[in-house]
Amino acid sequence: MLVWIVVFVFLCLLAYMWWEAHRNRVVRIELAFPQFPSSFRAFSIFFVSDLHRRTLAEKIVEEIKGEADIVLVGGDLTEKGVPPARVKENIRRLKTIGPVYFIWGNNDYEAEYDLHSLLLEEGVHILENRAAVLQSANGEKLALIGVADMSKRKARLEEALQGVDENAFRILASHNPKIVQRLRPEHRISLVVSGHTHGGQIRFLSFGLYEKGGLKNVDGTVVYVSNGYGTTNIPLRLGAPAETNLITIRSAEEDGEKMLV
Repeated sequence: MLVWIVVFVFLCLLAYMWWEAHRNRVVRIELAFPQFPSSFRAFSIFFVSDLHRRTLAEKIVEEIKGEADIVLVGGDLTEKGVPPARVKENIRRLKTIGPVYFIWGNNDYEAEYDLHSLLLEEGVHILENRAAVLQSANGEKLALIGVADMSKRKARLEEALQGVDENAFRILASHNPKIVQRLRPEHRISLVVSGHTHGGQIRFLSFGLYEKGGLKNVDGTVVYVSNGYGTTNIPLRLGAPAETNLITIRSAEEDGEKMLV
């Protein structure tokens, strides 16, 4: 009898872990910065990282439509064995939300086809050690800065920052959150968004291979690390459920509050 109870509990745990890995959540983050250009009013980024083998749910697309100014793919859009048709479908769904920007993750280099060309054909803006600068009607600027993957030793932060206006509000996108170790005050990065870690993917109580995703402040820079949407190796999660993110940035009130969550 005890054996059957153990088997039942184990199967229930597996079912729960499968459910956590395949959840379709949009985690909403509200941030306010004193230095954010007020003429933008609010700027919203739909951030999705680490899709791997998953297809973005239509439910998420319908929920986000009309709310995001841009889409940012935070790397690991694909991996070895994922057919290009699935990647195209994900991109086309994302394009219905807004203009799509992409940074490379370590698994993207495993694609068995020319992913770079595929992205360009679909009209994706590839931020490979470069910045895209958005400008408001009165000339204030927001710079979305992207670096290539750190684990492949391709990240060139100084190159990505070249030509970025000193007064632009700076958002840095890096698949690997370890990029924060390279930041210096003169880079003037206000926000870093990353994925890669899957929040540890499988956690036991508070323990995991990586820190659980979330928001933190590192030496004055706000850092958001997403749990990501897909999985690697096994399609299971525990304690770090799958997520996408809607990050909305505004100008802070005069009291200078740095971060509102």
